[in-house]
Amino acid sequence: MQLANPAHARQLAGRPKTDRLDAQWIARLAEMGLLRPSFVPPPEIRALRDLTRARVQLVRDRTREWQRLEKLLEGALVKLSSAVWSLARSKTARAILEAIADGERDPKALAALASVQVKGGRAAVERSLDGMQLGSHHPMLIRLHLDHVTRLNRSVAAVEDEIEAALDAIPAAQGISADGVPSPDPGPDAAALPAVDRLAEIPGVSPMLARAIIAETGLDMTRFPTAGHLVSWAGLAPVARQSGPRSRKPKKGQGDAYLRGYCTQAATGAAGTGTFLGERVRRLSRRLGGNKAKCAVARSILVIVWHLLADPAARFADLGPDWHERKGDRDRKIRAHLRQLQALGLEVTITPAA
Repeated sequence: MQLANPAHARQLAGRPKTDRLDAQWIARLAEMGLLRPSFVPPPEIRALRDLTRARVQLVRDRTREWQRLEKLLEGALVKLSSAVWSLARSKTARAILEAIADGERDPKALAALASVQVKGGRAAVERSLDGMQLGSHHPMLIRLHLDHVTRLNRSVAAVEDEIEAALDAIPAAQGISADGVPSPDPGPDAAALPAVDRLAEIPGVSPMLARAIIAETGLDMTRFPTAGHLVSWAGLAPVARQSGPRSRKPKKGQGDAYLRGYCTQAATGAAGTGTFLGERVRRLSRRLGGNKAKCAVARSILVIVWHLLADPAARFADLGPDWHERKGDRDRKIRAHLRQLQALGLEVTITPAA
């Protein structure tokens, strides 16, 4: 039994399209070995994938719940999101919303619940609440949304604990202690770190994001002969479109949408760091734009993931944000600067520094 891509077994033109003839054609292709089997991870990785994808859906539902709550508040002329840095992650916002749901209406009393470190101070919080027009139904709906968010937080936390336990139970994901014993926690002098810890060393990759990436790619990199195969399978490689001497603009490849999203999320996190990947995002953004730059860095991160999972003893080593400057041709740069100065009518003598 094998899973095949339907594009590889497409019905030939001119043949009748029936289920019986389709089955005969697929059986003939399989008999001749013309069907390439698709990647099917082992059962433990499939179970881990179900958990990580369920977490993604729960987080999306939680985000939608906060958006519905913010729309409800703005309809009542409550612009609390302009006074706090985040409506979903601010303790000040949660305390004020709980008080409003309990029946408090005084803007000064509500602003007194804000932290002294809130953006704009308590005066900004009071201004965002001044003039609010809450109806009799608003407290009930606010409480409903807050309770729903609380339940989703508990669900996300429970799924994250289950993901961590499921991955620690997989022998291939464990590290190797100094004594050569596989263990989920091999200690500081480990001969090989666990797979999650190795991937978490990549800038922009958190431990939870590393577990999600492993759930999509698996731990056996022999299924992907090279890093390019994994990149193409994830849909981060352009599709070739050539007809004769003409090469058209390539389209985005079809692949694992979850894995592509995880790598892009990691690239977004690495963009603000002083590392090689962060500098790569900034360099490419000036030439290609932000979205294409993050897509290119997502591909680089997936290449790093392939090497770290293919060799358990490998460790991530950052090249540094000045790697391009250090690896550039020094003499070529000197000649370029000399030409620019000579074009301005200057004569320059180069003397090496002591």
